[in-house]
Formats: sequence, C-alpha cells, structure tokens
Amino acid sequence: MTKKIFAALLLTGSLMVAACNTVEGAGRDVQSAGEAVERAVD
Repeated sequence: MTKKIFAALLLTGSLMVAACNTVEGAGRDVQSAGEAVERAVD
C-alpha cells in the first residue's frame, strides 16, 4: 500500500515538473516571437 502511494506521488511530481518546463519553454518562444515582430515593425 505504501509503495503504491509513493509511486503515485513520484509520478505526479514528475508530471508537474515536466509541465512546468513545457510552459516555461512556450513562454520563451512567445517572447522571442514578440521581439521579432517588434524588430520588424521598427
């Protein structure tokens, strides 16, 4: 029983970290695209 709970917590933590990294990467992509548009407008 304890092993199942530990495995579930470990899996949940791993997914949260992966999702956070994905959102952070997407944010960087959007930021760089916005900067490219600003340079094009100038």
